[in-house]
Amino acid sequence: MTLIINVVLPVFAILGAGYFAGRLKLVCEGGSDALNGFVYYFALPILLFKAMAQVDAATVLNGSYIGAYLAGQAVTFGLGIALAWIVFRLSLAEAASHGTVGIYGNVGYMGIPLVLAVFGEGALPPVVIATIINAAFNIAVLTIFIEIGQRSGQGGHSGRMVRDVLWAVSKNPILVAPILGFLWALTGAPLPQPLITFGSIFGAAAGPCALFSIGLFLVGKPLSEGRAEVALMTALKLVFHPIVTFGFAWWLLRDQLQLMTICVLMAALPTGANLFILAQRYGVYVYRTSTAILASTVLSVATLSVFFLLFEVR
Repeated sequence: MTLIINVVLPVFAILGAGYFAGRLKLVCEGGSDALNGFVYYFALPILLFKAMAQVDAATVLNGSYIGAYLAGQAVTFGLGIALAWIVFRLSLAEAASHGTVGIYGNVGYMGIPLVLAVFGEGALPPVVIATIINAAFNIAVLTIFIEIGQRSGQGGHSGRMVRDVLWAVSKNPILVAPILGFLWALTGAPLPQPLITFGSIFGAAAGPCALFSIGLFLVGKPLSEGRAEVALMTALKLVFHPIVTFGFAWWLLRDQLQLMTICVLMAALPTGANLFILAQRYGVYVYRTSTAILASTVLSVATLSVFFLLFEVR
């Protein structure tokens, strides 16, 4: 419990600091948009490029782990979209955002510290895999859904819409950056030390700024609004996602207990703050996403405690 609190409370405190900064008028109302632009165009792309450029491609290509983790995400994402359409009658872009909230975990700022504390540095490769899937695959899928959803109502030829969607996705900095980083990694060339230092300093701002921006955005917003949608997304993220991932992990990884445990832990993490950056940038499902990040972060103290108890992790 102490371990979990030590990881969750700092995350929640940064979010709270943003809220009180806005509440006390220490930061102007447009501060959230300014921080969002900084993270979207600079801090997060630099962080993702550096992480991918330094990755060992052979280390992260673990088929069984990737299969279990992606299968759990696919089932949860599909259920999230279906429920958003059937129960809440959301648009395609909103439904995709609803589904992504249920699978996009706070791997970088909660997953890494937890795995380091429990299993040590040698257990980080599967966390890197989860980070890559979150940063590249999940964001790419959501971006495509949002672009299709926003352009489908504009009419026009379907071929042109596909072209416009692909062009918009190709210009997304948080998609392009990890791809360029991975291409660098494939060359086998090390990053120059000044670039590593630059990336470490700049990239370290992404998480705190995203959390602070959420706090600013929540000022004056009634937390009771959309609570049914937020409750469902939070339940998908903290309960359904880890349970269904455990099913696939037991099937594919039961002879590798530590790897199976880490796979389920990655699924059990609360929703990552960086998802808010994309939501605010597109103006899609922004309030529900930010509230779900807050709710899942707070409730993860209890759900992660249950996880560590069930898996007998000390």
